[in-house]
Amino acid sequence: MDLDTDFYVHPSSIVDEGALIGKGTKIWHWVHICEGATIGSFCTIGQNVFIGNKAKIGNNVKVQNNVSVYDNVILENNVFCGPSVVFTNVYNPRSEVDRKAEYKSTKVQRGATLGANSTLVCGIQIGEYAFIGAGALVNKDVLPYALMVGVPAKQIGWMSAYGERLDIPLKGNLEYICPNNGDKYLLKNRTLFREKCLY
Repeated sequence: MDLDTDFYVHPSSIVDEGALIGKGTKIWHWVHICEGATIGSFCTIGQNVFIGNKAKIGNNVKVQNNVSVYDNVILENNVFCGPSVVFTNVYNPRSEVDRKAEYKSTKVQRGATLGANSTLVCGIQIGEYAFIGAGALVNKDVLPYALMVGVPAKQIGWMSAYGERLDIPLKGNLEYICPNNGDKYLLKNRTLFREKCLY
């Protein structure tokens, strides 16, 4: 690896030749990043993290300690992965059966938060700015802005892009203005939309 870089790698970490890492990213202790991995700018990769060959990580992503981002996992911009989040890429693994050709993709859309020790079963999509509670087991797609908790995870509410629970029902038709930044949220049946405040 070329040591004249515009990102930081702790001396205890291994970044394989061929990995693409963006400007301003910080890679801390005992990390292994494989040769085909792509990591954007201004990310933080915590201690004891593994990032696979076919993993793709956007800009300003925070991956906390003890997370393995396996092949076919995509983390879009501004995703937060809490400590010990678990990703998978095979739905029915067996040690005796080679299933590398059967990897299923998992996509976490921009701004989403994955709480500490949450587990994502492969082949799902987490909507933008969704919030997965600590210890939750997610085995199906998650709506944008949904607040999910439990095993298996169930939606119990909505979260703002600012990161606070919205005082609105799970379904219906209404408007809500975020008191923190003025964003407008529109609930239409069971889907939440956001109009960013421009002032």
